[in-house]
Amino acid sequence: MTPENLNMEEITEARRKAVAASIRTISREELKTLGEQLFPYVGDVWRDNYFAFLDENAGATFHHATAHDGVQFLYCNAKDKGIWFMPKKGMGPMQPRDGRF
Repeated sequence: MTPENLNMEEITEARRKAVAASIRTISREELKTLGEQLFPYVGDVWRDNYFAFLDENAGATFHHATAHDGVQFLYCNAKDKGIWFMPKKGMGPMQPRDGRF
């Protein structure tokens, strides 16, 4: 069994490169479909927050990217906010690093 890499600097750099290679603008319809897949249960707090965020920023441009290890990112430049998620495993808000994402 190969030991897991726990060096956060290396993990972050590898994710940064993968994100740079995969980032794209995502349409509102794709965002809705993705939200339905991520949060299939009505009443889920994350679901409510996700769709409220989309509604609050209806005219904004969103970006989607996938890292090499399956972590996905959604980012709204207008609000300088984003979320990360691994489908069926976990999610959370993106944390700024040095004042930027």
